[in-house]
Amino acid sequence: MSEPDLNLLIALDALITEASVAAAARRLGLSASAMSRTLSRLRTVTGDPLLVRAGRRMVLTPGAEALRERTRNIIHEARSVLRPSMSTPDISTLRRTFTIRANDGFVEAFGAVLIGAIGKDAPFVRLCFAPKAEKSSQHLREGSADLEIGVVSDMGPEVRLQTLFRDHFVGAVRPGHPLETIGDVTLAHYVACGHVIASRRGRSSGPVDQALAAIGLKRNIVAIVPSFPAALAIARTSDLVALVPASFLPAAQRASKVGSAEAFYRFELPVATEPITISQMWHPRLERDPVHRWLRERILEVCRAVAPLQRPKSY
Repeated sequence: MSEPDLNLLIALDALITEASVAAAARRLGLSASAMSRTLSRLRTVTGDPLLVRAGRRMVLTPGAEALRERTRNIIHEARSVLRPSMSTPDISTLRRTFTIRANDGFVEAFGAVLIGAIGKDAPFVRLCFAPKAEKSSQHLREGSADLEIGVVSDMGPEVRLQTLFRDHFVGAVRPGHPLETIGDVTLAHYVACGHVIASRRGRSSGPVDQALAAIGLKRNIVAIVPSFPAALAIARTSDLVALVPASFLPAAQRASKVGSAEAFYRFELPVATEPITISQMWHPRLERDPVHRWLRERILEVCRAVAPLQRPKSY
C-alpha cells in the first residue's frame, strides 16, 4: 500500500475553507484546472465528493464538513512542528530524569550543590550520575546519556561542548605529614615521597610524570587506584602523597573533616603542568531543546560558582 500524498492536506484545507475550486486555487497560487485535478484526487483517496454543485455555487458534503476541524488541526500541528519553538517550558512542573556521565570526583565536588540548584527550580527533576568506564560518544549518540562531563577527548566532530571551568592538580597529604612541616614543597621533597595516583585504566604515568621526566626526575608510585576519592582515602591514613584536582579537595575536606581540624594538607606541586579544562558535552540533537539548554545553564552556573578561582603558581 502506497503512502498518501500529505500535500493533499493543504489543498483539502483550502477547498473546505473556501468551498470553491477557483477561490482555493487563488489561495494556493494554482490554476483552476490544477486545483480541479487535485479535487479529483482527493475524492478518490477520501471516497467522498467533498464539494458538490448547488445551483451556481459549490457546497460542502457532510463528509467534508466532518473533516473540517480535523484537517485544520493537522495543518496547524504540522506548521508548529516545522517552526522554531518559541515556547518556554514550565521548569517547575517538569518531570524528567537526566543522565549525566561524570567521574566520582566531579560528583563529590559539585553533586550536592548541583542537585540543590536543580531542585530549587525543578523539584520533580531527577539527576542520575552514571560512571565513566570509558571516554566515548556512544552514550550521547544512543541517547542513554544526556550529558558527559570531563576532559575532552576524541568524542567525534559532531559532539557539542562547552567549557565549565579550568582546574589544576595539587598534592594532598594527611595532617602531620612531614611535607606539612617544611613549608614550600620542593622537587627533592616531592620525589622522595611515595605516591598514590588515580587512573580508571590503571596507568602509572600522567602529566606530572611527564613533566618530571623532562627534567630527569621520577616519583615513586606505590599504588594506583580507580578514583580520586580512593586516592585521598589512602593518603589520609598513610604517608603517601595523593594527586587530585584542586576543585575536588574542598568537598573532600568537608566530607572527611573531624572537628575543626583539616582532613588534608594541600600544597601546590613543585613542577609545572598544563591546566585541566573541564567541559560538558552533548549530542547536537539536543542543542535547541529548551529543557536541555536549561540544564546546561544550571550546570555552568554551579561549576563556575564552586570551582576554585586560584591558579597554580608560575615556575
